[in-house]
Amino acid sequence: MAAKDTLGPVWRRLQIPPFGPTALAVIAGIGIAAAVQDFRTDDPGTASQAIVPEAAGGGNAPRERTSFLAKLIPPPPEKVEGPSAPSSIEDLASRLPLERKVQQLFLLGLEGQDLTAPIYGQMRRQDLGGLVFESRNYLDPQQIASMAGEGTVIAADERHIPPFVMVSQEGGDFSEFRDLPPAQAPSEFGGVREGEAAASEAATSLRALGFNAVLAPDIDVGTSEEATGALDERAFSDDPAEVAEYGTAVVDAYRDQHVMPVPKHFPGLGAAAQAPEDGPTPVGLTVPELRARDLMPFRAVFDDHVAAVLIGHGSYTTDDFVTPASLSKAIATDLLREQLGFGGVSISDDLASPAVTAISTIPDAAVDALKAGVDLVWISGPRGDQEAAMNAVLNAVQSGEISRERIDQAVLRALTAKQVAGLIAG
Repeated sequence: MAAKDTLGPVWRRLQIPPFGPTALAVIAGIGIAAAVQDFRTDDPGTASQAIVPEAAGGGNAPRERTSFLAKLIPPPPEKVEGPSAPSSIEDLASRLPLERKVQQLFLLGLEGQDLTAPIYGQMRRQDLGGLVFESRNYLDPQQIASMAGEGTVIAADERHIPPFVMVSQEGGDFSEFRDLPPAQAPSEFGGVREGEAAASEAATSLRALGFNAVLAPDIDVGTSEEATGALDERAFSDDPAEVAEYGTAVVDAYRDQHVMPVPKHFPGLGAAAQAPEDGPTPVGLTVPELRARDLMPFRAVFDDHVAAVLIGHGSYTTDDFVTPASLSKAIATDLLREQLGFGGVSISDDLASPAVTAISTIPDAAVDALKAGVDLVWISGPRGDQEAAMNAVLNAVQSGEISRERIDQAVLRALTAKQVAGLIAG
């Protein structure tokens, strides 16, 4: 790994101005200090329950719980003085016990459509990196707002780090919440400005419902009319320059509304004949061909200082069409970091996708993704695989299969992205 990816404050390397005040005001009130007010030593064997502060008056005292509506009223920022208060994101990252570091690297899907969903009990025990909602969780805007806000409420109660709350909302049939904007798929937009306006409307809606990040835009470059690509209906254009202009406009629209965009699917799936949802996804382009076509939109959003990118499950000549990009060091480290110089947080596509499960178990894939250089792993489910994956990563770190430096690097990038997104006060 080049020195530029491991030295100096990460937000300085990103060169991204932090977002303005978040609509989830309870998060800003917590800040860095409250997130770690009662840290213990970095003991690999420490259980997550042991590092959660007890309620005032002892473990049997009733916990004072923040209501969902309370987050709408900005509380005054808490001031924590003394040696327990971290002075920076680096300090916060370094003081997290190993088990919580590992938990911060997981974005989990969830079952259920109300606050009885099992994930919320899990969030009280574990300091998860974030939640990714899907159509299976959605009934209506009021219901999903309650569910989206609950994770933030729990983080405040447990003095955990505020979670990412995400959804994939590309537009039309490619959105998890079909009755929310964008109403059209990217291929149906009449131009860049129409796509930008749709993204702004979507960001406003999602932010009002409690979402702080979106797995969008899709900046894959489509194929020509003579060819058939797996993602053509999701692709804005088959012209790389037009997709680059669209990508930067949509990224800016989301950031203007304080929703962190996560462009996808690096390094490009537009030339794939099959979608990852259907199985292994070979992309028959060499790296020079990717540079001339599929990488152009990604270079544009990187130049626009986007804070995150989603690495797809396409397989390329770099790995003899065997290893998905999300598990490939050649893609996640050599190409993304060393050649393109991206300094933000990288996120795997859903490791429960058939493109991955056809060749690997989900726990093994989580270990391989982190070893390859991916920072956050997304697992939609099932719950057993999610828990097994976290245990597999923890065991891999404790055995030395994954270095502590790799985990620290991933956590630092993840926390920096949360600060950029306004989830952690600067």
